[in-house]
Amino acid sequence: MYVCLCTGATSQQVIDAARVGASTTRKVGECTGAGTVCGRCRNNIRGLIAGTLQDSVPLT
Repeated sequence: MYVCLCTGATSQQVIDAARVGASTTRKVGECTGAGTVCGRCRNNIRGLIAGTLQDSVPLT
């Protein structure tokens, strides 16, 4: 699904960027372009980052 219509970045691209260390919207933007034009998608990007980081934290 498209997350950023301005750049055509998809949710999978954002998730992949978060998995390799892009933990902020700025870093995701550097990797994918998402959130760098109008910024309306930044809340969705934050949610995807949070979900990805939460999924990667080992349960104790």
